[in-house]
Amino acid sequence: MVSCGLTYIYIYIYNFCLLNCLRPTGINTASKTTAAINMQLIYKMMKIFNKVLLVIVAALFSACNSATEQQGESKYKSMSTSTEFDVVILNGRVMDPETNFDAIRNVGIKDGIIGLITEAEISGKETIDAKGLVVAPGFIDTHFHSVDPFATKLVVADGVTTGMDLEAGSAPVGEWYAQKDASGWQVNYGTTSGMIANRIFVHDPEVEITVPMDAGAGSVYLDKAALDGTAGWSVTRSSIEQMNQIMSAIDEDLRQGAIGIGFGSAYMAQGLTSYEQFLGQKVAANYGRLSSVHTRYHLSTETPTEAPIGLSEVLANAMALKAPLLLAHDNDYGWWENEEKLRLAREQGYNVWAEYYPYEAGSTFISADFLRPELWEAVQGYKYEETVYDPGQDKFLTKDEYLKMVKEKPGYFIVVFLLKRQEWMKHWLTIPHMTVASDAMPGVDAEGNFLPWDADISKYAGHPRTAGSFSKTLQLARDANVPLMFTLSQLSYWPAKHLGDTGLKSMQQRGRVQEGMVADLTLFDPVKVETRATYKVGENGLPPVGIPYVIVNGTVVVDGGKVLDVRPGQPIRFPVEEKGRFMPISPDGWLNENTISDKILPHMDDSGAGEMVSGHKK
Repeated sequence: MVSCGLTYIYIYIYNFCLLNCLRPTGINTASKTTAAINMQLIYKMMKIFNKVLLVIVAALFSACNSATEQQGESKYKSMSTSTEFDVVILNGRVMDPETNFDAIRNVGIKDGIIGLITEAEISGKETIDAKGLVVAPGFIDTHFHSVDPFATKLVVADGVTTGMDLEAGSAPVGEWYAQKDASGWQVNYGTTSGMIANRIFVHDPEVEITVPMDAGAGSVYLDKAALDGTAGWSVTRSSIEQMNQIMSAIDEDLRQGAIGIGFGSAYMAQGLTSYEQFLGQKVAANYGRLSSVHTRYHLSTETPTEAPIGLSEVLANAMALKAPLLLAHDNDYGWWENEEKLRLAREQGYNVWAEYYPYEAGSTFISADFLRPELWEAVQGYKYEETVYDPGQDKFLTKDEYLKMVKEKPGYFIVVFLLKRQEWMKHWLTIPHMTVASDAMPGVDAEGNFLPWDADISKYAGHPRTAGSFSKTLQLARDANVPLMFTLSQLSYWPAKHLGDTGLKSMQQRGRVQEGMVADLTLFDPVKVETRATYKVGENGLPPVGIPYVIVNGTVVVDGGKVLDVRPGQPIRFPVEEKGRFMPISPDGWLNENTISDKILPHMDDSGAGEMVSGHKK
């Protein structure tokens, strides 16, 4: 409206100047030539036109002012210092990565919202003295397999306020959210539609699905899928009919509000064709939503299956589809190439980014495709006795022990050491838009059984990244003299921004410490914060030091370092839509869209060539 008004003003000024040039001066009407009379008529008409323009300009400015006033009224208004807040945080160092605000302030929280950030005195029902502490946006974890109560207790102690499993995802998504809504959750929760889960439904129909499949229930379903000797979801290529079944189920998950699609492509590198990968990303792109991908060729250093080729596949898809892309845990061979490609794509306007976690060892289920001897030994040159560690038995596995466990417990979680990460890690701390995501694992004991929320921490037998990824990042970045504001961007702002840019409103309101934003906050001591969790059994789940308070949606969840049994977490999801968007694929449909055969040849060529191409299915 403003630009339109300015255009009218320019026209008005131009006409006004032109009128002054055309104004008749001292001509005797009786002796006027035809040209002079015509000039006088033009002058009168332009005067009338200019008056009309003046009225239009005035109306536009009035409307513009009204719109500006309404816009101003819709902006968040700070609460009064006299407000009785639910929680007040006094004397903390408030740091906001979006605006680079960094100052000692008092923070008032009411109804789950940051109501006021001020130097003035404020009071509330609950008071936290944050002197010496940073008041930061709550940490946002986009690779979060800790979808059980015990593991969630570990991660919230590490400062996480939002945990979303965007890599493995879940299915059916509507039921998954309903389950979490009913039970309540300590942190905010979200999920993608899981490609692995939906392939199990189609390629392993013998597996009975009793509860929504996610990383927690996944190990049980993976075990069942392998009982007949073939994990169909991993090694079977989909026919067109099967692809339509899988994509229709995923589309329903997206209709139900899934954040995007999670691709564990490395786990099904033999079965997932490049077209099925592309088609899945296309289904997500129909909604403008992301694909989070654990790429095929993950870990590989050998041509022609070098790990960066896996990113090239899905990045080309994302750019062709103009769709968001998240590269899961880019902390292995080829990360430098991946990060350069992602940066160049972002500079062209694409919403693409990657994650890392600050550990030299990873964790996965033991039947992961890339751990097969023909890859792990023959191609990578690794020895099982030096790299594959069982936290339950507190030992490295021999090749025979590994193969035996693959057959007996294919869904069992193990730890995999990759020592090159130690020298790479210092670089990850300094890469813009490379975010921290823990890949946090489920809360199980040495036998693989899920622990109850109130179980002894020493019983946890998983990867220490579940309990320590964010505190360890702060510790490493401090030791490397990385600016704290940059680290907070990696921990919270950049994941919120990239997800918010997909249209996810709940992420547009998090990852910031600003008035009017959701009160998800982590308070930590920048000098003392550090992780205590180790790979040693009994120490895997030790909570960090230096994170005394964590607030989720305005509710204190960690108080003085103690995790409280409260569940204020909210769902992170898109609104449920009335109709899905996937249209089943077919050879005829592909030809209609990508060739001239069906559109032109049957009508222009009486040889029958066009009808032969279309298979007489018109």
